Order: sequence, then C-alpha cells, then structure tokens
Amino acid sequence: MKQAHQNPSENPPTASCGCSELSESEMLKRLDVIIDTYQSTDGALIPILQAAQNLFGYLPKNVLRRIGERLHIPYSQVAGVVSFYSFFSTNPRGKNLVRVCLGTACYVRGGKEVLSAMQKTLGINIGETTEDKMFSLEVGRCFGACGLAPVVMINDDVHQRVKPAKIKELLGAYRDAKQPTQEAAAC
Repeated sequence: MKQAHQNPSENPPTASCGCSELSESEMLKRLDVIIDTYQSTDGALIPILQAAQNLFGYLPKNVLRRIGERLHIPYSQVAGVVSFYSFFSTNPRGKNLVRVCLGTACYVRGGKEVLSAMQKTLGINIGETTEDKMFSLEVGRCFGACGLAPVVMINDDVHQRVKPAKIKELLGAYRDAKQPTQEAAAC
C-alpha cells in the first residue's frame, strides 16, 4: 500500500537517546538542524514538517512560524500545507494515532459502527486524545485497502475487516505494548 507521506525513519534523527524529555529550546535547536539539512532541497517544506511533527509530537504555531521564517515563506503558506494534509496535527497527539476509515467501501461495510465502538471504548471523540495520552482518534477517507474494509490504521499498522466487538482487543495490544525503559526515561 502506498502512503502519502514519507517514512519517518527517513528523516534525520531527532533524539539521540530516544527520550522526549527535551526542553523547548533544545527541540528548537534540533528543528534548526533539520531545516538546515533540507533547506536547499526542492519541496523541503513537507519533509521538514514531518520531521518537526516527529520531534514535537505535533505542530504548534511557534514551530510553524519558525519554519516559515527560516524557509523565507509566509506563515499562511506553511499553515495551509499543514491544514491540507491530514497527517499533520496542530494539537498534541497520544502515543498511538488511531484512524478509522470512513471512505465509501469502509463506510458501507461498517466503518461508522467501528468508529462508534472506538469512541465508546476510548471515551473520546474525533480529534481528541485520551486523558492518559495513550490514544488519539481521527477519521481517514481511504487507506487504499477497500477490498478489506472496514479498515483501521493504528500508527503505521493497517488492520483489516475490523469488527466493533474486537475493538477492546485491538486497542489492548497497543496499550500493553512495551513502555519506555527507566534508563530511557531518565535521559
């Protein structure tokens, strides 16, 4: 399945120890390195935005302004690209991004019921993040797997023929996923 965005592993590393407990000024310095890496590349804006979102977890206004200033493009253009692509978020996201497809095939084959079960199980609405910051919920329009509808993507994993009755089990695998080690949390 072809995805509309680049693989995040193709972006420059954003944290040497794998922890996200960097100060804002340290993250902004890393953002500057990312911008410097791509600045002379045609079409640099999207890879820079992807790397920035990987670094910050979302794209706050001050980051969008900094990217615009450093690339010499208007803030409105940067914000327009962010609002156009559903991959980008201007709100903090949870550890796991859950996207329920509501494209035609998924909708007809029960996508709306899957979404309702997901909302009930997570206790959040579309565009929200669970209180424990474990899950964020969004809607997608087509993931290119129409013959396997309804489809749910969690992070980069595609789950096919999802049944509302299996939502708790599906989410449990991500909730139970290995948490960061104490060593990583201490860096």
